[in-house]
Amino acid sequence: MTMTTDDAPVRARWLLEILATKWTPIVLYLLNQQSPMRSGELRRSVPGVSRKVLTATLRNLERDGLVTRENYPETPPRVEYRITELGESLIPIIFSLEAWAEENIAEVLARRTPHAA
Repeated sequence: MTMTTDDAPVRARWLLEILATKWTPIVLYLLNQQSPMRSGELRRSVPGVSRKVLTATLRNLERDGLVTRENYPETPPRVEYRITELGESLIPIIFSLEAWAEENIAEVLARRTPHAA
C-alpha cells in the first residue's frame, strides 16, 4: 500500500495496530534490553505467550522491519532475533505508554469497577 501525506489516519492506525497487539511491545522491549535472543529465551521471558502466538508476533515484526531473524546452519538449528534501528525507534513510545499506564491505572480501575457486572 502506498501512502500519501493525506493518509495520516491510515498511518496512525498502522502504528496502533503494531503497538496494540498484546505481545509486540513486550517483545520489542526485551529485544531492546537483550539482543540477540532465541525464540525459546523470549518465550521464557514472556509468561503466558504460546509458541504459536510468539512465532506470529515475531513474523509480523520481521515483516514490518522492526526485528531481524538470523538462521545459523547448525545442528540443532539456531535462530536469533534482533531489534532493528527502526524497532528501537519505537522504544520511547512504549516507555511513554508505560508511564501513562502507571500514572493513570488507579483512575482507570476506579472507573471500571462500577461498570463491571
